[in-house]
Amino acid sequence: MAQVYRGGQPYPAGYPGRLTPHEVRTREFAARRRGVDPDEVREFQARVANELAMLNETVRLLSQENDRIKRALRDWQAMHTRECPPPQERHHNSGHW
Repeated sequence: MAQVYRGGQPYPAGYPGRLTPHEVRTREFAARRRGVDPDEVREFQARVANELAMLNETVRLLSQENDRIKRALRDWQAMHTRECPPPQERHHNSGHW
């Protein structure tokens, strides 16, 4: 599948790239006759961009933690495989009765 790079991160083709805080802050809209207050729009854009930056950082930190946990699990599994003997095969008729 082709990769599209946006903000330095690869995304599969066909999926929209994630918005960056910079894109939110710098987005401009066409003027209309009965438009909105541009100061309010910029203030809202700043709030959204700040929250987006915080969420992106949280995702990055969680991804790092997830990778760390996966490595720890693989290490534990490898150690367990080396140190624990395999279970003894049981014979169906070798029971107590």
